[in-house]
Amino acid sequence: RGRLETTRKGTHSDKMSKAGDWVDAVENLGFETQLVHAGVNPDKESGAILTPIFQSTTFVQESIDKYLAKGYSYSRTTNPTVKVLEEKIATLEGGVGAAAFSTGMAATVTVMTACLKSGDHCVLTDCSYGGTNRAARVMFSDLGIEFSYVDCTDVEKVKAAIKPNTKLIFTETPANPTLTLNDIEAISKVAKANDPPILHVCDSTFATPLMLKPLELGADMTLHSTTKYYDGHNMTTGGAVACATKELTDKIKFYQNIHGNIMSPMVAFLQLQTVKTMELRVRKQTDNAQKIAEFLETHPAVDVVRYPGLKSFPQRELAEKQHKLHGGMLWFEVKGGTEAGRKLMDSINRPWSLCENLGAIESIITCPSVMTHANMLKEDRLKVGITDGFVRVSCGIEDANDLIKSLKKSLDALL
Repeated sequence: RGRLETTRKGTHSDKMSKAGDWVDAVENLGFETQLVHAGVNPDKESGAILTPIFQSTTFVQESIDKYLAKGYSYSRTTNPTVKVLEEKIATLEGGVGAAAFSTGMAATVTVMTACLKSGDHCVLTDCSYGGTNRAARVMFSDLGIEFSYVDCTDVEKVKAAIKPNTKLIFTETPANPTLTLNDIEAISKVAKANDPPILHVCDSTFATPLMLKPLELGADMTLHSTTKYYDGHNMTTGGAVACATKELTDKIKFYQNIHGNIMSPMVAFLQLQTVKTMELRVRKQTDNAQKIAEFLETHPAVDVVRYPGLKSFPQRELAEKQHKLHGGMLWFEVKGGTEAGRKLMDSINRPWSLCENLGAIESIITCPSVMTHANMLKEDRLKVGITDGFVRVSCGIEDANDLIKSLKKSLDALL
């Protein structure tokens, strides 16, 4: 298995390529082709077009001297099915390697464990996924690691927050749930210019590699909850970290092996299938998000709406510079504050679903103050604009007119 290899057959007039040879190296193929084929080759034994599920704890060795000759011993360390997904993610994110995890939080905790020790300092965005904030504030702080919660939309504030013991800058763009953007290229330059250089990890779960690739913008690691857009079907939980260097990849894998927070072969198999349609899904979700955001801007019950594709988006210039597309996430607040916002969420009709998660083909409305960010301190949550009536929207692939019809019905009832 492994990454697709460039074939040299057929490059000379006296040689013919054969069925099964690749026309070019995977790095030279289009992103849509990489989504389907990167990392994947037909099974050597059967010719099966899909990577088999290696649901095995252990792998038999030919002899002690040939231990690990085939690359596998125990699935906590490496599993053939999971490895194929890791190779695909590394390719899609523009990385040297990747590690797949049981959840996005498992990926986050492993990055912090691998990069920080007692006495170290981390610059962490003040608007992150609630679980990231809690891990830093409750668990890692108790272990003697210092965190500065910084407005990473301002590169100068990031620079000012760096201390002699700073070892990691942790950004998130677009931020969950406020959609504030971090200039990944500028922050990466700040990290690299420090003496010694500081590692920069970016959680780009909201973005997907279709919107941006942090590694191409200078970040050392990019992190995803693959539960979201990599899955896209509300079927599995998973996480991933893609790294710019082999050294970092090996370090992340080493600490993952200690934690044991691996992705299962079955989940890896399922995400190998769901990721194939990421481009088709995300482009439709983006189209729906644009239409819904434009509708919300015109409705008299709406107080504010934020979507990077709107001309009114506060960081429009950075969005246009950094994004290839603007994705399927948006948020809004209605006039009348918390009570009105919760009334809307409690009354929303199908095809919307009131629940957690995002990035799926089903359209979802979430109340972050109760669901995804309830574990933040209330004062920290309010400081970054996550009010009790804040409505987070994850657009699916349904007919946009049906989604707008449902929103209009609930919004009209507030007037």
